[in-house]
Formats: sequence, C-alpha cells, structure tokens
Amino acid sequence: MVTIKAFRALRPVPEKAKYVASAPYDVVCEVEARSIVSRNPLSFLRVSLSDAMRASFEPTGLSARQVLEGFIANGVFIQEEEPSIYVYRLQSGEGTQTGIVACCSLDEYEKGLIKRHENTKPEKVEERFLQTLSLRADTGLIFLAFRDDETVKRLILEVTKEEPIYDFVCDSGVRQIIWRVSRLSEEFIEAFANVPALYVADGHHRLESAWRVREKIRSENPSHQGTEEYNYVMAGMFPASELQILPYNRMVKDLNGLSEQEFLESLSERFLILENSGAEKKPSQKGDFCVYFGNGRWVKLRFKAERKLDLIESLDVSILQNFILDRVLGIKDQRTDDRVIFVGGRDSIEKIERAVDAKEARIGFSLYPTSIDELLEVADLGGQMPPKSTWFEPKLKDGLLVHLL
Repeated sequence: MVTIKAFRALRPVPEKAKYVASAPYDVVCEVEARSIVSRNPLSFLRVSLSDAMRASFEPTGLSARQVLEGFIANGVFIQEEEPSIYVYRLQSGEGTQTGIVACCSLDEYEKGLIKRHENTKPEKVEERFLQTLSLRADTGLIFLAFRDDETVKRLILEVTKEEPIYDFVCDSGVRQIIWRVSRLSEEFIEAFANVPALYVADGHHRLESAWRVREKIRSENPSHQGTEEYNYVMAGMFPASELQILPYNRMVKDLNGLSEQEFLESLSERFLILENSGAEKKPSQKGDFCVYFGNGRWVKLRFKAERKLDLIESLDVSILQNFILDRVLGIKDQRTDDRVIFVGGRDSIEKIERAVDAKEARIGFSLYPTSIDELLEVADLGGQMPPKSTWFEPKLKDGLLVHLL
C-alpha cells in the first residue's frame, strides 16, 4: 500500500513558468548556473543553489528564502487555494513519460515502502537538509517509479483530456505539460493504495534530507500529530515502463602508474580485448565496455565471467568497479576517490573525448545502461547498486511545483 496526498502547491503563474523552471540543482555546475541566472533572473536556480550549495551563488546577495519570498511578493508565484494532485508529462524526441505529482509519506520511506537502490553521501544530504530547513519547503521533485497500474493509467488519461495549467518547451527541447487534477484526487489516492511500492529513480539525497528535516521539526514540535505537512515529501511518480535509463559513464584521472599496454594486459584474464579504432564508442550489449585512451583510440572490453554472478555483481557498473577500478586502478570507493569523474547525459561520449584529449582525465569508460527491471529487482531485494549507476532523462524540472512545510 502506498499513501499519496494532495497539497497546496506554490507555483509560478502560467506566463512565468517557462522562465522559472530550471534543471535540478545537482546537474548544473556553478559556472553554468551563473550564466543562466545572468540571462534569466527568474530562474529557480536562484533558490535551489543559493544557500546550502554555494553561499556566494546568489548574485544579489539574497538568501534562498529571501529570493523565494521576493518571487511571491512580486507575483511570480501563487499558492493554490485547495490541495491538489498534478499530472506531469515530459515529451521529447526520445519518447513521452506521464506520471503524477503528489506528496508521499516519510513514514513509508522509513518503513521501506519507498525503496532505494543507492547509498547517500552524508555531505550532500547535509547540504539539502540545511536548504530545506531554511526554506521550510520542498523545492524539487523526488523522482519515483512504480510498476505499471491500469487504474492509475486510466485516471491519467482522463486528466490529460483537460486543459493543462502549463504547456511549454524548455531550453533543452523537452515539452513540459502539467495538469491540475480537479475532480479525481480521491480516485488517485485510492488507486495508489493498491500500488505495492515506490522506487527511487533519482533523488536519494533529497529524500534522505526530507526525512531528516521531518525528524528535526518533529523533535521541536510538542504538539506533533503526524499529519503535518513536514511528514510528507513532494515527488513525481512515473510508470516504470515509460522510463529510460541512460548509462552513467566514468573517467579516471590516471592509470595508477601503468602504461596503456600494462593496463590492458592486467585486464586480459577477465576481459577479451578488442581494438576497434573508434568504430564503437557505446557498448551494444551487457558485459561490454568501450574504453577511450585519447587521440581517437577506443578499445572494447568483453567481460569473461568465471562463475555465475549474483544480480548486483552482474551489473556492468559493478563489473567496472570490481574488476577494473578496484583491482587495477586501486579505486576502492567511487564516492570518495576524487580520481573518478562521473559523466552523464546524452552527450557523455563527446564529454569523455574532449576531457581525455585535453588531459583533464587519462581514460574514459563507456558503459551499457542499467535496465529499469534491474533497478526494481535490486531495490526489492534491499540491495545497493554502486554510486551513480543510473542516469535518467529527461530530468524533472525544479520550481514548477513547491511544497510548503
């Protein structure tokens, strides 16, 4: 059983939505964010990045809370009069995904009904915790998946026949459409009561920080009832079948003292090594890895398993960690070793080639993507994938819906 809840969203007026909507705070570097804000002072990055992430980011010197209050005072944002649920569609050349936005119970996260598949970094949780506590608001959507449900699908179809509150194409070319559910909220709540579990696709740190915020506010509230807004967190929930996972590639800054030939020879026991002269830059099957050394040289590796691996061991991100990064390059923990650079996005191959050619990294690894079925199965087993195992696109926008605590 999954509990969802309508909420009184704080949201931009329709004519400002396109300018407010921003990429999630954790996929935009500071230089890029400053450039965006200089061109568009309505960008929600002024809120999502100004405080806990980078104290000097806000160009006017205002705190995140002050920026948000200014947006409200100047009529950029309004708050719904009644609690609502929303239907959210992202449409691009690669496909369409349509889900709902509502609040989820942090009690259910605590009990494991909202299932995770990655561990979190304490410092990243702390940053979001401080930001959320300061704002007393969830400013970005946690991205959750659920196994397809026919009742939910039917209800979404009904809502999408109506007029949306937002419909625009963002800078990345993705069409963003949001409908406010006006008459079927109870039906959505009842339908999700029959959904067995939700799965974190993206947003482990946001979810953990929301739980910490709940614990903090609850400890300071002697009249705590369990129904207060801080007991819930805003999320976008999408059918798993509509989601596409892209590979989350890696670069490493050195070869641990090895030459290219020594590096490849050290892999020969576990991998078949195929020179491919740059013809193949993206693996076409599970167990293959494309490796870039620079100057146009790509080499393909094919894993040779000596025994049957369990589910997590058999993930390509695990094979890379266990048999290449750890055994050969001496990288024990990708979360803490600054020799590793994570590269996501549809242009990740171009990023790898540019960085290695410019000597910003020594080697790049192109992986076959983890599947959504693997993610769900790992989460069902209570397992943990290596960090940065999945990259979802398109990204959900920050700033279109805000949940006040």
